[in-house]
Amino acid sequence: MTDSAKLANLSQWLNEQIIGQPELSERLLIAILANGHLLVEGAPGLAKTKAIKTLSNGIEGDFQRIQFTPDLLPSDVTGTDIYRPQNGEFEFKPGPIFHNLVLADEINRAPAKVQSALLEAMAEGQISVGGKTYALPQLFMVMATQNPIEQEGTYPLPEAQLDRFLMHVEVNYPDTEAEKRILQLTRMEDSHVASTSVEPVSQEDIFAMRQACLELHMADAVEDYIVQLTAATRKPSAYDQQLADWIEFGISPRGTIALDRCARAHAWLNGQDFVSPQNVQAIAHDVIRHRLLLSFEAEANGITPNQVIDRLLQLVPVA
Repeated sequence: MTDSAKLANLSQWLNEQIIGQPELSERLLIAILANGHLLVEGAPGLAKTKAIKTLSNGIEGDFQRIQFTPDLLPSDVTGTDIYRPQNGEFEFKPGPIFHNLVLADEINRAPAKVQSALLEAMAEGQISVGGKTYALPQLFMVMATQNPIEQEGTYPLPEAQLDRFLMHVEVNYPDTEAEKRILQLTRMEDSHVASTSVEPVSQEDIFAMRQACLELHMADAVEDYIVQLTAATRKPSAYDQQLADWIEFGISPRGTIALDRCARAHAWLNGQDFVSPQNVQAIAHDVIRHRLLLSFEAEANGITPNQVIDRLLQLVPVA
């Protein structure tokens, strides 16, 4: 079976298990292909936890959930040195971050020190404890969740950490037909009826898929389009005064790289042998929304990042 066929099977199986959230399932696969991390925002009960746990069953990798709370310490995430009196030496005990797929549940409930510890892991693929550095698994992805409707007792994520997330995905309620299927699936699970399974995709296959995405053809015109999109967020007055009034700071070169990688993964996931501007537009909102810093005027007028990105896509011409 080819790599594309294996991923197609995994995608179909995910959508059978995570009913009513096809975009979340697709974004999880894009994050795996693009070697990045996801920030998922949505109300409780929308299968955010189930999605990442189900993905871990579809690939050869282990899963760990970390519940972020205000009293969490950095060592609760990274691990710590433990003194062994038998030999008079310190021994490092790895924390829950040393897994392939990590769910950082309600990440904005943890204080800044914990978020900083997670930042190094996400950015560098390593953690530092006691003056020593420890490498994380080669296949490593963090999916962090946050609740948009309950802000009491939370710590806003700093811009530097937000920028480390490949995509910021907004999860909405399923439609009525999907919710009916959720009820049926839940009854089957409660009755211990065996659900469908999938042949797990090996880590070697995932690394091969990542390489195939990087080798996917992208015309110079599409590269120019990506660069112009990010440049427009930094100098919006060159395109539109309203856009300039809305944007305080544009996105970094890391955002440009994220647009490139996600567009490639989106194209490969959809069976294309080249990247088109439509692939860039399909993932633009999720890649850009958490990287834009809106002006006070925009926030006072209730302008959302999604509206700014809509305007951006209207103004920047497709090369």
